[in-house]
Amino acid sequence: MCSRAIGAGLAAGLITAVGTFVLATARPAVAASCTAGVESDFNGDGVRDTAIADPQATVEGQSKAGLVRVVLGGGKGVYEISQALSGMTANPEAGDQFGYAISVYDADDDGCADLVAGAPYEDVTTAQGPQPDAGGVYVVHGTPAGIGAGSVIDSYTQAGLDGSTATEAGDLFGFSLAAARTSTGKPFLAVGVPGEAIGSLEDAGCIHYVQGSMATTVNQDDPGIPGVAEANDRFGYSLAARSRYFVVGAPGEAIGTETFAGAVTVFNHTLADGRPTALGAVDENQPALVSGTAEKDDRFGTAVAIVSYRPEDAASETDALLAIGTPNEDVGNVADAGAVTVVHVKPTGIVNEVNLVDRLSPGVEGDPVVGDFFGQRVVISGTDAGEVGTPETVRLAVSVPNQEVGSVENAGAVQVFNGLGAPGDGDRMLTRGAGLPDTAEARDFTGLGLWGTGSRLYVGVPYSKSAGAQKGVVYSLPWPVAGGASGTVTTLKPGMDGIPEEGKAFGSAIR
Repeated sequence: MCSRAIGAGLAAGLITAVGTFVLATARPAVAASCTAGVESDFNGDGVRDTAIADPQATVEGQSKAGLVRVVLGGGKGVYEISQALSGMTANPEAGDQFGYAISVYDADDDGCADLVAGAPYEDVTTAQGPQPDAGGVYVVHGTPAGIGAGSVIDSYTQAGLDGSTATEAGDLFGFSLAAARTSTGKPFLAVGVPGEAIGSLEDAGCIHYVQGSMATTVNQDDPGIPGVAEANDRFGYSLAARSRYFVVGAPGEAIGTETFAGAVTVFNHTLADGRPTALGAVDENQPALVSGTAEKDDRFGTAVAIVSYRPEDAASETDALLAIGTPNEDVGNVADAGAVTVVHVKPTGIVNEVNLVDRLSPGVEGDPVVGDFFGQRVVISGTDAGEVGTPETVRLAVSVPNQEVGSVENAGAVQVFNGLGAPGDGDRMLTRGAGLPDTAEARDFTGLGLWGTGSRLYVGVPYSKSAGAQKGVVYSLPWPVAGGASGTVTTLKPGMDGIPEEGKAFGSAIR
């Protein structure tokens, strides 16, 4: 059961449910030579690094045990993070999928970024016996010397993070992650547990939330949380966060009689009675708020992304823009074509829809196609931090993983739009061979890994082929280049620039 508890310096159980340690956020700074202020900077040298997950990688002979490659900026080396590292409390096991979800934040305030990796299919042994797919979460601390061997590693089970909860089979603790700093400078971490049962309600879902040294859990039966916990809601399936807000997707949410229609809940980081404050929820059955209609199997909220936003009447980025992927949305009469909704969030709550993007939107390239799943992943970024957001500076990227490219089935694409204004005005399709290097191949599923910063878009093709083998590749490109300007696309892939040759689904998650 996922219930709420609050504590400072909570003792956390190890993956084997033996021993204790203190929350990472309580540890004093130890690496004085780190330089704070650069996102994803694991060695604290002021240059951005890149973490790339391969959750299906074989580790020590264990298929799909999973790992994360950290590529340091400036050519300073590549580090492998897996459960084979000394300091881990569990060994690599088949099917763990370490790195299925990853996030980055400076958990211990030392100026070096720390990597958070979820292994939602980790089997955990408790006093009640083995708990298959209970899940685990690991925080691997960066150091001036790099990250991995020699790093402090904190390992969390669900009950270890919150002693009032139980670690149970099928919880999928760590299926999604979001981490950053609040606007007041406190590090926070949110962990999705979409398989959690609430009472007898299977797969109702919950999240764990840690801010500084305070930890709590949230589910839809908690006071002040919109909706009620129901079987198959899968609250916590997706997460996204910024300094003022974070959002939780529940793509299994039933809206009226429409099952798996989906919903998204918006929170701020203000703690009230030990819980973050819910500002409201959005679904497709709110005509005053969003377009569309909640329908069975839409799965609204499968993907979420959020960016800080300064409207014209504000002196700073007090607001946010939230992008919501609905990959199973029927567009016209075309099943599972997919759509993306962008809504404006103010400090008082959700305000209104500012964009609905699908393949029938005016000026948008392409037609709705059955099973393309437009919106399986989404990114929304502001390219001019601190300034008033405009159609030119708010960029939206949408993965269409099952799109045909020419006659090549399921090659996939990423489509880039204006996040504000008319999406067709900034529309550009990126496929392998058109905007991205290499050649589109069947079942590449381009865009199944997708991430963005204020300056760059990262496109993962985890099932790309090389000499007939599935390995994966990541493309990094400045937003102007993603929009069609001339410039360089950087390629990161196994066997290149110090990245080890081995890869199974390299690029499934990127930070």
